[in-house]
Amino acid sequence: MPEKPDAGLPPTRSPALEACVEDEVLEWYRMAPQERWAESMRLWDTFFLLGGDLETEPDSQSPFNDAGARRSGSPHGRAGLRSVRRSGV
Repeated sequence: MPEKPDAGLPPTRSPALEACVEDEVLEWYRMAPQERWAESMRLWDTFFLLGGDLETEPDSQSPFNDAGARRSGSPHGRAGLRSVRRSGV
């Protein structure tokens, strides 16, 4: 099967797509795959620089949830919950 001459190139304009998609998304669609890859890597770098991590949050609805499993400390190093001492209430 012969390859299309514009295969692998991003579309230049699509009025139907422009009508239902935001400008930022259109900009992404118009990037070449290599450009999207480079931008994704830049976004991941920013995510990690801002303190993001890949540790998942516990999901109590998951069949694999182990409520007794010990989790590591909070990402900022402080206690996540503060216990309040009650006396004579």
